[in-house]
Amino acid sequence: MELQFLGTGAGVPAKHRNVSSIALKLLDERNAVWLFDCGEGTQLQILKSNIRPRKIEKIFITHLHGDHIFGLPGLLSSRSFQGGNEKLEIYGPAGIADFVRTALKVSQTRLSYDLTFIEIKEGVVFSDKQFTVTCKLLDHGIVSFGYRIVEADHEGELQVDKLAALNIPSGPIYGKIKRGESVELPDGRIINGKDFVGEKKEGRIVTILGDTRKTPNSVSLAENADILVHESTFNKEEEKMAKAYYHSTSHQAAQVALKAQVEKLILTHISARYLTGDIIQLENEAKEIFPNTKIVKDMEIVEIPFKAE
Repeated sequence: MELQFLGTGAGVPAKHRNVSSIALKLLDERNAVWLFDCGEGTQLQILKSNIRPRKIEKIFITHLHGDHIFGLPGLLSSRSFQGGNEKLEIYGPAGIADFVRTALKVSQTRLSYDLTFIEIKEGVVFSDKQFTVTCKLLDHGIVSFGYRIVEADHEGELQVDKLAALNIPSGPIYGKIKRGESVELPDGRIINGKDFVGEKKEGRIVTILGDTRKTPNSVSLAENADILVHESTFNKEEEKMAKAYYHSTSHQAAQVALKAQVEKLILTHISARYLTGDIIQLENEAKEIFPNTKIVKDMEIVEIPFKAE
């Protein structure tokens, strides 16, 4: 499981930062990619990555500001032109379906795949045996959501080498052993399957927030997360401006991470007015409160390890 940051800028594209889009790469888990937001130019960023548009299974939109959605019509069209025919689901606030359908209708674009819209409210928006995605409202002056992605626990792996060392041949018996059953071998030995199955791995938690002021819902969504992705549009000295524009400062993002007891804080949505030195300052400001903080740049990949690792 990895996050790739396709766009880390705020508001408008800049030379070194495109506008918002994040890919949650679940290739090992389900051979799929989930996008979170799709600002202008996202498909160009994808061309620089190893992401195949047909692998994009779901797109989660945090809110309907242009720097988070203007890339959608182009990406959806290109996915079709490139032979993608796998169905795709778009989750987002009310209005996302109207926006996309209007763009496709006016441009007379026909897609080669089924497109489904799920206009969301607070609560669980998706759940299967592998993942549960919930959302809560944030504070941005427009309906804006944060998403919490919770992975189911991984069952312990069968310790094949240990079985081989005892001359236990592979076959249907391995299934019983992996289920933790007691098994009698042909030679009369009885083994306890639980002795040959590794420890369960706790599922990972990723929280990706849309644009927001500091709000209790951010903490709730991020509780005990392995990764929290939080905007950092303003530095710590600009708290009044951040409040006026419904955004957060570096300190406020770090305060959320600290209170939620997350493992790692990732800062994104960086204003184009900040130059290299300013960006280092933003990261250092957050580290004053939450040391395990990183500001990401476009195309950067962050691995999400299991807690045991």
